[in-house]
Amino acid sequence: MLPTRSLLLSIAVGAFGLIGVALYLQHGLDMLPCPLCVIQRYLFLTVGILALIGAYTGQPKVFAGLGLLAALGGLGTAGKHLWILAHPGLSCGIDPMETFLNKIPTATYLPFLFKADGLCEDALAPWFGLSIPQWSFLWFGLFSLSLAWLLIRRAK
Repeated sequence: MLPTRSLLLSIAVGAFGLIGVALYLQHGLDMLPCPLCVIQRYLFLTVGILALIGAYTGQPKVFAGLGLLAALGGLGTAGKHLWILAHPGLSCGIDPMETFLNKIPTATYLPFLFKADGLCEDALAPWFGLSIPQWSFLWFGLFSLSLAWLLIRRAK
């Protein structure tokens, strides 16, 4: 059985690695993030940070629970993104959400990471057979299952 600290560190490394992949897609392959993509980035960072804190504190289950909430929020956001892709004509493009996201201090100080410039429909380009929102949904699902399992199992 995987120790709690190892599981939380694995989740943190995975979440931060996915941010690295997102930056590669954005800056290496010129795939601009839409507002829903940026929200998912915030949630991946939140999952990673909470897992990292949980790995090094005396209360890993508290931070695993908070990380689970962030991962479930990511599932919902990625699910909405997939719903938009399944219904052509709908968009999350230039709307109040994009304007709001681009005015958050993190977006103004770290625009290379948090500025929303793309359209949701542009996420259709497959990457290893799945669209970007499908990958995101899959990873949020894995993180949710892992964190839920950590919460219900016996401490080790």
